[in-house]
Amino acid sequence: MTDTWEVTAVRYGTHANRKRHENFIGADPHDGDMPLDYFVWLIRNEERSIVVDVGFDEAEGKRRGRTVERAPRDGLAMLGVDSSKVRDVIITHLHYDHAGTIDHFAEANFHLQEREMHFATGPHMARRAFATPYTPDHVCNLVRKAFQGRVVFHDGDREIAPGVSVHLLGGHTMGLQCVRVRTRRGWVVLASDAAHFFENMEQSAPFPIVFSVADMLKGHDRIASLADSADHIVPGHDPLVTTIYPAYSDALKGIVFRLDVDPRGR
Repeated sequence: MTDTWEVTAVRYGTHANRKRHENFIGADPHDGDMPLDYFVWLIRNEERSIVVDVGFDEAEGKRRGRTVERAPRDGLAMLGVDSSKVRDVIITHLHYDHAGTIDHFAEANFHLQEREMHFATGPHMARRAFATPYTPDHVCNLVRKAFQGRVVFHDGDREIAPGVSVHLLGGHTMGLQCVRVRTRRGWVVLASDAAHFFENMEQSAPFPIVFSVADMLKGHDRIASLADSADHIVPGHDPLVTTIYPAYSDALKGIVFRLDVDPRGR
């Protein structure tokens, strides 16, 4: 079995009218536009495929004022992956944009940190500041999957497959995890929402939706220790991903991007 993987980012939506001050704690409120993109990620080799996060659907996008350009499963289908046949899905955390199409993965087991389920179903959800990014139906859906024996709970760091591991960070949510992948260019870390943008880490300026600022900043240090270099860290929502990484193919320009090759300068 090989422990080297291909990694791609599949762009499925955008939030075009977001402002810069919404993306950093302490940002200048007079700053201009700073949109964010929505991705799911595919990790695969000759033997298996692992999906990281499942995005959200058009109805959820309409409710929250986000644009869904394609269902996440349709983006995966462009890579020849049938979401209904995927066996392993890593859920980095349970916010609406990461856990909203679970039912499109009919045969999958879902890998989640125990602390994230505790957080999303516990007393903190009575606080609007914590609850707003969650959609109750999404959380309840994963609870049902747990009753079906289809949620694999992790308590800290864990290898999912040779060359693929999850690492508990917290910060953005109580149970946020990142994903470390061995690729042909070295160890790549999918940061998910530990860093929405490259700037969140580079400027030590956390994203404002946060459970613990201290844990978020510690998470940045942990990610740096897990990746081979800063160029091996992929943030969760930065549109720069679509310009510094090459398209998977000419047919998939603007949709799918190779993360297992070196990025172009930015």
